[in-house]
Amino acid sequence: MSWLESWLQEPGDLARAFLVVLGSYFIGCVAGGYYLVRWTTGRDIRFVGSGSAGARNVSSVLGIRGFLVTLVWDALKGALAVWVAARCTGDSRMEGLAMVAALAGHLWPAQLGFRGGKGVATSLGSLLMFEPELLLALALLFLPPWILLRRTILPGMVAYACLPFAAWFLDHGGYRSGVVAVCSMLVLYAHRRNLAEEWAALSARRRPPAMNSEKA
Repeated sequence: MSWLESWLQEPGDLARAFLVVLGSYFIGCVAGGYYLVRWTTGRDIRFVGSGSAGARNVSSVLGIRGFLVTLVWDALKGALAVWVAARCTGDSRMEGLAMVAALAGHLWPAQLGFRGGKGVATSLGSLLMFEPELLLALALLFLPPWILLRRTILPGMVAYACLPFAAWFLDHGGYRSGVVAVCSMLVLYAHRRNLAEEWAALSARRRPPAMNSEKA
């Protein structure tokens, strides 16, 4: 019997799962970057730069301090969602649901018209509570392409794409590896435009310079 079938046969577990998902989603919806910019400048970060409520875009308005505050806030809310689920239920299945729901809340906050951040900090905070060993794996996956390219987004997304395989290799089980895979796909989806831009920039950098036409 699968874990899904067991939930469907146990109404108490199904109700608890619903509460965990709902609560974690609303924790994820608390977009620190949006409120920080709103309170300090009166501006709407969704209409600045990339339109993201994440730390990188906040830094374009508030500098490094705004970046760090938003980064820590977003990571803490991801960690909080998983910690509360673990504390209240003691069930690793609920921790996985909390991780996915908090990330979804960060990416698509209902009160902000479903326009939030891009999920890196929130996923890292969640991962710290869910599978801390995978944070080291993510760093190790990030370093080689970063050393080669000296860029952050593309190496980071390569690391996220490989993370589910690392979870499988480290024998974290089908369910937990599946949760990591879902979260990785959400982060990759949120960065789809950034990936296209990075790829275009790399292609332009590798393209040989055009030959100047000789003057008659």
